[in-house]
Amino acid sequence: MKGIHSILVTFALLAIACSIASAFDPSPLQDFCVAIKDAKDGVFVNGKFCKDPKLAVAEDFFFSGLNKPGNTTNLVGSNVTTVNVDQIPGLNTLGISLVRIDYEPGGENPPHTHPRGTEILVVIEGTLYVGFVTSNPDNRLFAKVLYPGDVFVFPIGLIHFQFNVGKTEAVAFAGLSSQNAGVITIANAVFGSNPPINPDVLTRAFQLDKNVVTYLQSKF
Repeated sequence: MKGIHSILVTFALLAIACSIASAFDPSPLQDFCVAIKDAKDGVFVNGKFCKDPKLAVAEDFFFSGLNKPGNTTNLVGSNVTTVNVDQIPGLNTLGISLVRIDYEPGGENPPHTHPRGTEILVVIEGTLYVGFVTSNPDNRLFAKVLYPGDVFVFPIGLIHFQFNVGKTEAVAFAGLSSQNAGVITIANAVFGSNPPINPDVLTRAFQLDKNVVTYLQSKF
């Protein structure tokens, strides 16, 4: 009986470990897996086909351009330059990616989430007010003003933001714990979905007048 109990405990621990591991990019079982679009002579791993390792070249692990400011002439006054598996095929299965974020004065990277990755951000120039909100029921805000050299972490899946509170342009770089962390911008998803969410749903959810909801939907 004791032996059966031990076996059951072992299987339970394995199940928990597997469920935790599957929440992040799977660990690679090879040195690298350079992503390719053509399935010919490839193996499907982590959402991409892998190039034959013998055909890999240095360019598969290279990207140039993060020294160049992004265009912040838009409604939110920011620009995110992404370097993930789509830009560097060699990132496939490695569970990491990078972004550069440029902000005009008063610009922001609006509230959003990364469903598949934790983010660690470092400010290079300017002053940013950043934060994230925990899940229900607490919805606790963790926020701080960051200066050059300061670092802040946004846990996986939680809504977070950055806002340039300075009078000059700001620049930050961030690493993410996924080759493709994904991004869901809250306002765009809620008010700009395709097809639109029934206004009655949003009216009740946000406790707003229906005319306000339809106006917000028209903006996205």
